[in-house]
Amino acid sequence: MSDYLLRTESLVKRFGGLLVTDSVSIDVRPGELHAIIGPNGAGKTTLINQLSGELAANSGSVLFAGENVTALGIHQRARRGLLRSYQITSIFEGFTVLENTVFAAMGAKEHAFRFWKPMLARQDLVDIARQALEVTSLEHLADTPAAELAYGQRRQLELAMALAAQPKVLLLDEPMAGMSAQESAGVVALLKRLKGSHTILLIEHDMDAVFALADRITVLVYGKAMFSGTPEEIRQHPEVKAVYLGDEAIG
Repeated sequence: MSDYLLRTESLVKRFGGLLVTDSVSIDVRPGELHAIIGPNGAGKTTLINQLSGELAANSGSVLFAGENVTALGIHQRARRGLLRSYQITSIFEGFTVLENTVFAAMGAKEHAFRFWKPMLARQDLVDIARQALEVTSLEHLADTPAAELAYGQRRQLELAMALAAQPKVLLLDEPMAGMSAQESAGVVALLKRLKGSHTILLIEHDMDAVFALADRITVLVYGKAMFSGTPEEIRQHPEVKAVYLGDEAIG
């Protein structure tokens, strides 16, 4: 068995003459929460788009669960368990929280969309959905229409739906964007609960959250993976501090 679940080798993406990801080589280990940080324009979202299959690489490779998936599209990668959360999190306003989560679990199955059968008749999928709602602390809202959820609760539902799809690696691009401090604290607590049992690649601008959560951090600068290490190694790295973190250590 390899010691990584997801790995890139010299991944490159160009838009015309602009080099956005520059020979990026990173790896994500099973059960790890690996964070990608960097200044605006560093190429973070482009990188996650390449990992999910939304953007094809100009060169380099994406290796996932022992398979070269570089030539596979977004849905083929998702079926294998490499999932970017929003891929399956189009929330249906008229559905309840439970129904939305069951729908996401259905979407993870090869022949799941059998609409002539009631969604909630699939007890196996209902069980998966309820487990995801319990993990995300939404079980008490299972019968609530999604339209009635507050913003932070909708983001929690998106995560519940992603978990219901049972990904092997979950790609999260700024899950705390637009949240209040209290809502962000709830997401941090949730991701802490997921650590170890789920493998997560996280892009997040909230540095306090990143340093509280990450097992390892990769710093992306001008499309290059400048340095990877533990949170403490990142804090102390002089080039990282100069380019991104500044002179004050992250607490």
